Amino acid sequence: MPKVRYTKLAALCVLAGFAAWMGTGKFSSVGSAATENVEKPTEVEQPKAPARAVGVVKAPHVQHARAIRISGQTDADKRATLAIRVMGVIKELPVKQGDHVNKGDLVMRLDAEDKEAAVDMAKALVDQRQAEADAAERLLKSGNTPKLQFDQARSALAAAKAQLETAGAELARNEIYAPFNGVIDRVPVERGSTIMAGTTVATLINLDPLLAVGEVSERDLPYLKLGSEADIRLINGQTVKGTLRYISRDASTATRTFRIEVAIPNEEKNLPAGMTAEITLWSEPTNAVVLPRSVVTLSNAGDLGIRYVDKDNKVAFQPIDIIDDTPDGLVLGGIPDDARIIIAGQELVTDGDTVNPAEADAETIKKLMAGGASGGTQ
Repeated sequence: MPKVRYTKLAALCVLAGFAAWMGTGKFSSVGSAATENVEKPTEVEQPKAPARAVGVVKAPHVQHARAIRISGQTDADKRATLAIRVMGVIKELPVKQGDHVNKGDLVMRLDAEDKEAAVDMAKALVDQRQAEADAAERLLKSGNTPKLQFDQARSALAAAKAQLETAGAELARNEIYAPFNGVIDRVPVERGSTIMAGTTVATLINLDPLLAVGEVSERDLPYLKLGSEADIRLINGQTVKGTLRYISRDASTATRTFRIEVAIPNEEKNLPAGMTAEITLWSEPTNAVVLPRSVVTLSNAGDLGIRYVDKDNKVAFQPIDIIDDTPDGLVLGGIPDDARIIIAGQELVTDGDTVNPAEADAETIKKLMAGGASGGTQ
């Protein structure tokens, strides 16, 4: 029993001592007090990275005309469908498909013997009434006839002349003449056949000048000028030159494009209508530079442009206008005259970076040009 009491007494003493220690609050310094006296290591300043090297060039400015390329087709300058106005039998048909005719040439004549006879009778009547009027005038002057009789003779002459004009007009309805110089494209009737009023007799087209017709977008419209030269490449590979003669001022409601017409000299009539053609229109020359396609990049906002180095060797972004895409590179507008354009390393820097610019040599530029030409842009 005394042994058991001694153990309980010892436990109570340990418990009392632990409670007193807890009351002092000194337990929180265990494991941390040692670190308070340890000196913190000093931060070592990291060396700055050297400025990135980039290749730059001062591209010479040139005068370049913007090329506007559109698809189109050739068409006749004039086109007429010749139709007869009366019914009859074809008596004369002196033309065939492919014939060249001049303005006023006979294309077709109907058999109209009765109308020809009516014209002859009207002419004879006019001659008779003219003789009667002349006789009445002589008698009037000599005082042997009253003026009323002379007036009646003049009226009869006027009526005969009107009858002759009517007969001639009826006869003319049986004939068709070419309204302009051109080529007979189609003749759907045959000599001796009977045709009704309104039947198409022939189709006449004028191929000199030949037209190249296409449509330009509303964005390209401000760059076009009447009278400017144009290049036309036909589907057979033949290339010809023409002059822009017409620009529509009314856009198509479906495509928002404007019709244009280019006149092509075609004196020999060798170029036909209806061929597919690629039309290249040229704008007024503008100030631009020719650079490799690889120099073009995007800004943080997604704008198309180039990066250049300013006087403080800092990178800046310049929006551009792509004027043309040539085998020698991109023709760009909107670039300052003294800009040092980054042509190597522009994708590795951002606006505001300080760089170490180095002038690109001719061989480097040549390689970049060759690489850009093989890639192409759309």
